Formats: sequence, structure tokens, C-alpha cells
Amino acid sequence: MNMKYCSDLTKRLALLLALGVGFATHNLHAQDLAPLPLKLPIPAFMGTPPDMQQMGPEVEKLSDKPRAPFMAPKGCVNLAFKKKVTSSDKSPITGSLDLVTDGDKEASDNSFVELHKKTQWVQVDLGTEAKIYAIIVWHAHNTFQVYHDVVVQISDDPDFTKDVTTVYNNDVDNTSGLGIGTDKEYFEDYQGRLMPVKGVKGRYVRCYSKGSTYSALNRYTEVEVWGLPAE
Repeated sequence: MNMKYCSDLTKRLALLLALGVGFATHNLHAQDLAPLPLKLPIPAFMGTPPDMQQMGPEVEKLSDKPRAPFMAPKGCVNLAFKKKVTSSDKSPITGSLDLVTDGDKEASDNSFVELHKKTQWVQVDLGTEAKIYAIIVWHAHNTFQVYHDVVVQISDDPDFTKDVTTVYNNDVDNTSGLGIGTDKEYFEDYQGRLMPVKGVKGRYVRCYSKGSTYSALNRYTEVEVWGLPAE
């Protein structure tokens, strides 16, 4: 048999074997994933959408399509539910901080805490270190509005002075002093903003904002942190 032919055949078999292993690994990983079992509030938009042409290129286009299911490792749960919440604002205008993790995401007057003007944050203590795969934030979805300087960070340090991982930042001009963001601003809606997180480990999740196109105040309806206990 021609030696060159044997060599080519061996290379092809090796390539097919490698592809087969790759497909098998891909299928195995796919079988380990499942859609997050999210429970969404009732849509509650009021009024007329703003002129999209005046919002600028840094704002995502408004979509009327439902969000695709988010795939995460099986067994992921909302680790933030009923967990302790602290804030940069020690005396909220309306509501209490426990509303941020109470599971109520509806657009009602009893479902949110409202913080003062300028950059403010709420922080969730998960109680122990976890592997985080998704964070979902509902500021306010009772009317069309875009929140500014939305920054979400994870850390094991409650003061966020070290080992901080930023998983979302749409502060394009660094007015909140947390770094220049590259993410888009977006219209609030009943689905909340889902921020994918690739298994980042941490105990604390901090969410910043700096008012919206509707109000200079900072409203938080709910924060969910989906993940698994760290190994």
C-alpha cells in the first residue's frame, strides 16, 4: 500500500476521532444545563414609548419579544431570596431594603425601595461564597425609562475594596467613578435585566445606579442571584 496514502488516512482518522470527542464533550455539557426557572411579574408598561431617535446610540433598541430562556447548570437557585440587603442610602425615601430580595417583582407601590439622588447602591449578602451564573435586576417597570450608570459587581469583601469582579457596567463616561463601561443602557421592563455571569465566585453582590430618564431617584424592586454553593 502507498505510504503517502496510509499517512493521509491516519491523519483523517485522527481528525474524525478528535471531532467525535469534541461533539461528545459538547453534548455532555449541554445535558448538564437547564433553563433558569424564572417567575416573571405581570407586564405593567404605562404611557407612550419615548422617541427612540433621541435616546442615543448607547441605548439598546426596545424589543417587544420575550427573552430567550437562559441556560445554566442544573440545580441553580435564586441564592438572594430573603437574604440580607444593605445600601449606600441609610434612610430610603420609600419602602425598606428587605423588599429587594422578598420575591415580589410586581409593579406595585408596595414592591420597591426608593433611594435618594446621585449614585446609590444596594448590596446582597448571600451568606456564603457561591458560584454565580446569572444576576437579574428589576429597578422599576411601571413606565418606560432607562436607568443610568447601572454597574453590578461581585466580591468576597463586604466593603468592595479588593477582589472585585464587575459583571455589568453601562456607565459610558465614568460619572459614577467605577470605570468606563462598555455595556448598553436599556429600557426597563417586566423581564428585568438578566446579566450572564460565568461562574464567578463571591458572597456579596452590589448593584449601582444613578437615577433614570423618568426620575433622579433610584428605585429597586428586586435583585435575583442565580447560582450554586461554591465547592
